[in-house]
Amino acid sequence: MALYGDLGDAIGLAHALNDLGIVQQETGDYPAAAASHQQALALFRDLGNRLGEAEALNRLGELATRTAAPEEARRMHAQALTIARDLSAAFEEARALEGLGQSHLHAGSQGEASVHLQQVLAIYQRIGVPGARRVQVGLHSHAQTSPAPDSQATALTSENHN
Repeated sequence: MALYGDLGDAIGLAHALNDLGIVQQETGDYPAAAASHQQALALFRDLGNRLGEAEALNRLGELATRTAAPEEARRMHAQALTIARDLSAAFEEARALEGLGQSHLHAGSQGEASVHLQQVLAIYQRIGVPGARRVQVGLHSHAQTSPAPDSQATALTSENHN
């Protein structure tokens, strides 16, 4: 990390902090991961790097989902979604939608989760992301194990297909 600081490469440092947060999260050091992602987010914001900001917000949202904080996860992913849509950044948009879907699943809101995951699938398929298959399998599995969708989810789904 010090290397990026010594070189004056703030964007490199922000990306390195985000990557460090991923490793910390995977090893179960959630407080350290949150701190790393927050530092990355602050740097991206200071630099005006909106795409990096969306990425850091998505990472914070994923961490919040993993640590059973679905409201916080939805807040982070919603912010990332707004930025990604403003930038027409399809991959970060899909990651934000996937995060929203996962946070709804963890909170037991399967209808809302399904709506978001259907949108993710469409984007992933459109841009050729290998994650499309994983989302498709998850949706299929969810459809076979959950009751009929509630009326709100059905209405949202039909709105998205018009």
